[in-house]
Amino acid sequence: MLHAAIYRAEPGSVIVVESGDLDYALAGGNVCAVAQRRGVAAFVADGLIRDLGEVRELGFPVVARGVIPIPGAKQRLGSHGAPVRCGGVLVAPDDIVVADEEGVVVVPAAERAGTLAAARAKLAKEAAETLDDWEAAHRARIDQSLAELGFTG
Repeated sequence: MLHAAIYRAEPGSVIVVESGDLDYALAGGNVCAVAQRRGVAAFVADGLIRDLGEVRELGFPVVARGVIPIPGAKQRLGSHGAPVRCGGVLVAPDDIVVADEEGVVVVPAAERAGTLAAARAKLAKEAAETLDDWEAAHRARIDQSLAELGFTG
């Protein structure tokens, strides 16, 4: 269904896949290249991929559980456009998916405006804070935590 999804996805879409099979790759270099050419923004896969070097060379963003050199057989029918469980999180169509090398965050579609406002406020606060300010606040939090735990050294 991942392969079918690349031909049905709107440009800018992130395709999120629930595999359930860790014996075969969901996609490889050619599939990622075609998805990228069709305007897919990224894959987030609760499964494995292959051709990691090719995928990296393309610059196509893929977040997956791991890598395996064995291609999938494409012999099972799954669902398309339905909620999936990826990494233990339920992801529905139109949810916002943000991923990088440190992890994946899913924001339910109904919460996107509030989450965006909170993220912008946090970024503005961080941009206005100097490292000296951050260090002073950090040290105060650490000292308070240690005192609450009875540390006297």
